[in-house]
Amino acid sequence: MAEVAVSIVLDRLISFLGSEVKLFGRLKEEVEDIQIELEYIACFLRETDSRAGKEDSSSGLKLWVKHVRERAYQIEDVVDEYMLYHVAQQHGFRASLGKVAHLVKTLKKHRQIASKIKDIKTSVHEIKERSEIYGFNTLGQRGPGGGTENSNKQSDPRMGLHFIENDALVGIDSSREELASRLVDGVFTRTIISLVGVGGVGKTTLVKKVFDDQIMSGHFDCHAWLTVSQSYKVEALLRTMIKQFYESRKESPPIGVGKMDGAELISKCREYLQDKRYVVVFDDVWKEDFWRDMEYALLDNKKSSKILMTTRSMNTTEFCKKSSLVHVHNLEPLSTALAQGLLCITAFLFDQNKKCLEELKDLSFDIVKRCEGLPLAIVAIGGLLATKGRDVFHWKRILDSLSAELDNYSISCKRLVRMWIAKGFVKGKHGMTLEEVATNYLTELINRSLVLVSWTDSIGDVRNCRLHDLLREVTLSKSEELSFIRTSSESLISHKGVARYLSIYNKTNNFPTIIGNYQTHLVIFFDIEELPKSLFSVLFTKFKLLKELDFEGVPLNYIPEEWGNLLHLKYLSIRDTKVNMLPKSIGKLEKLQTLDLKRSLVSELPVEINMLFNLQNLVAYYKDRKSSYSFNTRRGMKLYGNFGSLESLEKLYEVDMEAHNGGNFFGELGRLEQLRKLCITKLKSESGKDLCDAIQQMIHLQSLRISSIKEEELLQLHTISSSPLFLRCLRLRGRLIKLPDWISPQLRNLTKVTLEWSRISDDSLQILGVLPKLLLFWLYEGYDGAQLHFYRNHFEKLKGLGLCGLNELNRLILDEGALTLLEKHEIGPCFQLEEMPSSICDLKCLNTISFSDMPKEFVRKLFPYGGSDHWKIKHIPNIYFLYNTVKESQKETYKLGDSRLLEFLG
Repeated sequence: MAEVAVSIVLDRLISFLGSEVKLFGRLKEEVEDIQIELEYIACFLRETDSRAGKEDSSSGLKLWVKHVRERAYQIEDVVDEYMLYHVAQQHGFRASLGKVAHLVKTLKKHRQIASKIKDIKTSVHEIKERSEIYGFNTLGQRGPGGGTENSNKQSDPRMGLHFIENDALVGIDSSREELASRLVDGVFTRTIISLVGVGGVGKTTLVKKVFDDQIMSGHFDCHAWLTVSQSYKVEALLRTMIKQFYESRKESPPIGVGKMDGAELISKCREYLQDKRYVVVFDDVWKEDFWRDMEYALLDNKKSSKILMTTRSMNTTEFCKKSSLVHVHNLEPLSTALAQGLLCITAFLFDQNKKCLEELKDLSFDIVKRCEGLPLAIVAIGGLLATKGRDVFHWKRILDSLSAELDNYSISCKRLVRMWIAKGFVKGKHGMTLEEVATNYLTELINRSLVLVSWTDSIGDVRNCRLHDLLREVTLSKSEELSFIRTSSESLISHKGVARYLSIYNKTNNFPTIIGNYQTHLVIFFDIEELPKSLFSVLFTKFKLLKELDFEGVPLNYIPEEWGNLLHLKYLSIRDTKVNMLPKSIGKLEKLQTLDLKRSLVSELPVEINMLFNLQNLVAYYKDRKSSYSFNTRRGMKLYGNFGSLESLEKLYEVDMEAHNGGNFFGELGRLEQLRKLCITKLKSESGKDLCDAIQQMIHLQSLRISSIKEEELLQLHTISSSPLFLRCLRLRGRLIKLPDWISPQLRNLTKVTLEWSRISDDSLQILGVLPKLLLFWLYEGYDGAQLHFYRNHFEKLKGLGLCGLNELNRLILDEGALTLLEKHEIGPCFQLEEMPSSICDLKCLNTISFSDMPKEFVRKLFPYGGSDHWKIKHIPNIYFLYNTVKESQKETYKLGDSRLLEFLG
């Protein structure tokens, strides 16, 4: 984390020195000297930071890294403070009538900041000197205790995984058998068998058992086992591998192998393996392109050699596929039943029957639930419980210690990556937006199983994620050290202290009460039932350097004018609040990148919003969740003035067009050439051409949603001359008659199409069937034809299909070979449709079908007993029927076979 802090502050210093801010006297030289010192520290901090994070690292090293991080924070704050002072100086001088008094005040503030910068320079220089004295800047240098950091051989925390007893190997029989068969499958080509799964799921233990079985059977001529982990040296791995190959055949390793370079080691390895069937295990691989370092040493000698690899990252496995035959085995956590069985085996290790007492069953269930099916976590906790006997009190105490923190929270991926960007964690890459880079970061964490997916949308994009519970415990243990503080809203007012990042939670208890002051950069609220009235004054007086402020879901009714004084703010969310108006002072937040007003009551934006030149995400709409689904369910926001000045905008939704009749509005819209997502509502027919002209300028557009002002209003969208080639999602609301010509096979990236109230009556929908990547197609009153035909080899990738509100449809035709990958299908209301096509029984991937407000006779045909059409759908695991309740905004759901459905149909 110190490395990240230094990296961020170096970027700030470069920006600061290149800005138009005037630095008096020797201030500029002082800041430049600090920058140079930090650059030297940053050169070796990455590895030092990692070493300091280990439990067995020296206290001196940890203290040194802590000081580096604190100084980095201090530098960032002084720079931000100086920027605030600079802005205040400009405004104050213009407004002040007492010029002399103002000048005295200015000089005093300048001297204070200059003194801070001088002190920081001295402190940073001393930190650098200490690193040289105590050898923190070089691996293997002498440490504070007189020895070296590596003078005592480090214990391998993974070693114990090789010696777990068979009794503890619960639920792996099928995986063990599959791996064993892969190892002796008779395929002559060198094959990689990759085990992928979260940390602690038992990958190493499983592979070790299978590996040992094969060694004992003598199937392979030689073997090697190498633990790779996050940091490794290629030559060291090659030397170890060669030595193990020789030793596995009771031969002496070649003389001089310790002095060979990389090329010589690869040659020696290839030479030795030329005529041998070998097996190698690479355990705990992290680096995506690890196989590039090893593949030339392990030649493919066509003797059925095997490489086993354990990893958390699917990307590592995918890289191997570029040059090798790969089999992937995803190792999943244990089911609850198996997990409880494993806990009992380890907790009652010395009991003859190893069974859980009745009074401990509920506790054991809660404990394994916290472990989320991870065998190693269960074994570790079971070992602890084994020392407590059958004492309910002690079991409850251990459970409470596991559950003491806030229940794990699932967070929106968009929310998360935008906060990363605002904090400066994301570095730009050529040809990519910061949000795209940040999303790649998150994807990598997911692929490494460090972050778990909570929810994916209809086209497979990850929308919500969370930490694994055990990784979360590690994160929480580090939070206070890194100034991540969680507290209650009441404590925020009554306590003093330092918190770099502040989480305010309504139900907090037994947590540190040290709270933020001016150094706080982030404030985020969770589950707040009531905001103290004095909260705002605390924010404005203590949190002047705030960069991120997130009020999502908070009972907030207004934003005071003083919020415009938070000049460093980059992220502001009032999503799901009762705020209905933004103050004009929001135009002062020139650094703001994200303004999230989603599902707030804000319907008009002040013209001052057009001053936010760094704004990338402007999100606002209101949706009445209590009303039934209708054309005007959602309401957008109104934009005024020269909003085309917001040239950094990437996301703009939803813009209400009712107050605009064309003219300059579309000219301003066309200036937003960086837009990736655009949503326009209440479009009038006569404005269609102007909108098309503006869209032509948006060459990066990925998501487009357009809604007409009313159901019968024609969407005139035919004048787009060239298709937006990067378009992934398209949603059109309003009359179309036929699809525009630019919706064509050229849209090779289009994955989701939704047509609502379009009432297309010709066969132009067929063009969608040949879109190569279409995953979701949804129609709601989108088609007026009597017959809808899905042709052979059309919609080859489609996974979701919705046919809703098609009141004229009386026949659905499904050719053999159409919709072969369909997984989810929703249909209804379609009052004229009398039966499902018989060919639906050929859709082997279909796992869920939902019928909404379909005629009762249609539904009775699908019943398992006596239903004439049941045979068509009996292969589908999940079959649901939905009907409106008395409250039309809600639907009652029945599963096929539910007795309540029979009662409802009468």
